[in-house]
Amino acid sequence: MTACIRLVRADGLVYTYVPSSTPLAVPSIGSFHSRIAFAAAHVVADPLRTEDPVTKPAIDWEATIAYREYLWSLGFGVAEAMDTAQRGGGLNWPLALELIRRSSAAAAARGGLIFCGAGTDHLPAGAVATLPQVIDAYLEQCEAIEAAGGRIIVMASRALAAAARHPDDYANVYSRVLEQVRQPVILHWLGPMFDPALTGYWGSTDTAEATEACLRVMHTHKQKIDGIKISLLDADLEISIRRRLPRGVRMYTGDDFNYDRLIRGDEFGSSDALLGIFDAIAPVAAAALSALDRGDDESYERFFAPTIPLSRHIFSAPTQYYKTGIVFLAHLNGFQRHFRMVGGFEGARSISHLCQLFVLADQAGVLADPDLATRRMRRFLQYEGVE
Repeated sequence: MTACIRLVRADGLVYTYVPSSTPLAVPSIGSFHSRIAFAAAHVVADPLRTEDPVTKPAIDWEATIAYREYLWSLGFGVAEAMDTAQRGGGLNWPLALELIRRSSAAAAARGGLIFCGAGTDHLPAGAVATLPQVIDAYLEQCEAIEAAGGRIIVMASRALAAAARHPDDYANVYSRVLEQVRQPVILHWLGPMFDPALTGYWGSTDTAEATEACLRVMHTHKQKIDGIKISLLDADLEISIRRRLPRGVRMYTGDDFNYDRLIRGDEFGSSDALLGIFDAIAPVAAAALSALDRGDDESYERFFAPTIPLSRHIFSAPTQYYKTGIVFLAHLNGFQRHFRMVGGFEGARSISHLCQLFVLADQAGVLADPDLATRRMRRFLQYEGVE
């Protein structure tokens, strides 16, 4: 049996917890049939080669690509160079482009599904760009991704949010970008809970008005749009948008609070998935999606239900720091030797937050080796002063 461990509560008190002793059984899936499922994958920092964790991070390319191979082996597509990979939060465009090239090559070698994030994050920080500059920045990244053999996710742009004054500005920018892409893209509406700089995206802080502006773009350019990823943590809003999408355009849920309900769907339709939490719960999510393929709703619920409290904890406010929990769990599960992050974001969550993450991960069945996870958790806490 796994030995007990002393953990820290939010009030600072120390208590004893006994983890599960049952290792996670990793399913052999290969692919899903009833839904398309992308995992937005994290990157593994290389602390030994990092000159400065904030301004000059280095990536452990071997471990980073190995994790993508793991996700593909479970049946997931990889959503590359997204916010889960700390895009715009430590991962700059030159590093993101190298990541895209390496991952696209790995995907091509094994026939794995991959879409890659195109944004405007190489524009000078702090300066307000013009709309033509935003268009040129988007096109530069789109062309680089296509040259690498990747498909495109058009990410929400901080520069566009700062420059635009009206929904028509968004329509004009997206029109110019979509006219140039070779294959249908996935759009990404990322809410301000993930990135406060995106407040008022689509030209309004009124969600209903922003939704109308977004839908107009999709209906106008439906031939160039594979789908849209909605990351607003509002299940009812996602469902209402899903029912109004052009025929053939997919809804990729980005709702890390309600994915079980949204993927299962209702009598009017269902969402596919593009989720950061799938990086952390990949084997359990694969088992749930496989059960859905079989029409086994009971098993689908049984697999996913205990992951919801874990996901809501990882993505709790301030939501933009969810990456810390994703990487911490990867460390506990043996996918990286250390708990260091690009940009030094390993310090973005409290000790008690990470203790509760350990408990919820154990209860959700996503610890691949409870003994290893407990040893690593104990070592981490000893370093942090918990005897």
